[in-house]
Amino acid sequence: MEMTTPKKGANHYQKEMSSIKIIDESYKHPLLELQQIASENELAFDHLKFARLMDEKDPLRHLRNEFHYPKMSEILHTDPDLVDAQEDCIYFCGNSLGLCPKKTKEYMDVELDKWAKRGVQGHTTGELPWAWCDEVLEADMAKIVGCTQEEVSIMNGLTVNLHLLLISFYRPSKDRYKILCEDKAFPSDHYTFESQARLHGFNPQDVMICLKPREGEFILRLEDILDVIEKKGEEIAVVCFSGVQYYTGQLFDIPTITKAGQAKGCYVGWDLAHAVGNVPLHLHDWQVDFACWCTYKYLNAGAGCLAGLFLHEKHRLHDFPRLMGWWGHNLTTRFKMDNNMEVYPGARGYRLSNTPGLLCPSLKASLEVFNKTSLEQLRQKSLLLTAYLEHLIKESYQRPEGKSPKEDSEAIYIDIFTPSDPRQRGAQLSLAFNVCIEQLFKELEKRGVICDKRLPRVIRITPVPMYCSFEDVHRFMGCLKDALIAAKSSLSHVDVTKV
Repeated sequence: MEMTTPKKGANHYQKEMSSIKIIDESYKHPLLELQQIASENELAFDHLKFARLMDEKDPLRHLRNEFHYPKMSEILHTDPDLVDAQEDCIYFCGNSLGLCPKKTKEYMDVELDKWAKRGVQGHTTGELPWAWCDEVLEADMAKIVGCTQEEVSIMNGLTVNLHLLLISFYRPSKDRYKILCEDKAFPSDHYTFESQARLHGFNPQDVMICLKPREGEFILRLEDILDVIEKKGEEIAVVCFSGVQYYTGQLFDIPTITKAGQAKGCYVGWDLAHAVGNVPLHLHDWQVDFACWCTYKYLNAGAGCLAGLFLHEKHRLHDFPRLMGWWGHNLTTRFKMDNNMEVYPGARGYRLSNTPGLLCPSLKASLEVFNKTSLEQLRQKSLLLTAYLEHLIKESYQRPEGKSPKEDSEAIYIDIFTPSDPRQRGAQLSLAFNVCIEQLFKELEKRGVICDKRLPRVIRITPVPMYCSFEDVHRFMGCLKDALIAAKSSLSHVDVTKV
């Protein structure tokens, strides 16, 4: 497969981000707001009083009460000598699995009770009739991704939906058969592209253009993505990136990339697994052709819950090839059972089988919490939380500019792979260490920190604004300091040249 790596640029990544801030003089970095609050109250950033003040000022702090927040005594691998058993753990893993809304069990019990008492009649009764329980939730889902209800459907899993969409949108020809994606696309996406290429008789190595960051950098530059689209667009059938990159936490410029790809005749779709519920989305206005996402990360619907699918209204009546199933048949004539397919226009037409009625209650519980706020409010808090975390990390662990890893071999330092420009990231910071992350991860677990690791060097830290606090960030920094000291013995075994 084709690996596209731009030449090394003259500016270091951090300098590039700084230059963006200077050029865009209308933009106010969230760190400035934090600094202003600290100054007005004569508090230092690293003081617990500052974190608690920020929580007092947080208009969304009540949303934490909508979730079951695990206690130190409830999670695994904590060291009882290091934690208070009755204290909340530090849950910074919503990028992998969101916390459980308190209403989830109540809504699940309603459906189980309905099944027990009514049997098949549950298909057409209750607040979530099983025959159209997904449709009941579409309007709320549409608000989160920024589209009309007809453009969204709740169905299957993310990878199934991506396959279904690519059957329609990846229709390679002799001259236009390539797929542009990230080199470090999530494995499921990568496998989907490979298998779709093979289904059409192509060698995936010839089909996939896997775009890599420049040498010495961690993220993809927008200008490099646009340059590949401009130069190779006439060979590209589909551009498909993640909205937020799972490993680095980079938020891609969805509208700009979409417009550029479509201008060259490409279809442009997005895997929004790490973007939905994390950042504001406007899929309809951005003219995105298609998108899919899961609901168990920032949408808090539970492991393996139903996924989402978006199809722009401009394609609602398309005659593209697709797989069809009974649940894509219009409900008004579905039960005629005459085998004359009357496909739903829009996204619902991609449904294959009846919706699992016992998976919708958890999604309903989460969407109700989202209805108590807005993505804009969540984004505003997220920017502050992540800027606060980033600042504290840099203050303590940033490697001095110009120092090589070898020169700092005795020091503990952290590289942040996530863009320093807040507009190019969501709630996640990907931290890379010169300390063995396997040992560091264990030490964090002992102290009640729930996060996740991604080899070779990254631990992903995600203060989700819906249920995480500034005090959580402050507590994390204390745990991180102690965990790093405990893990330092493995320092010499880390290859800091790997990302």
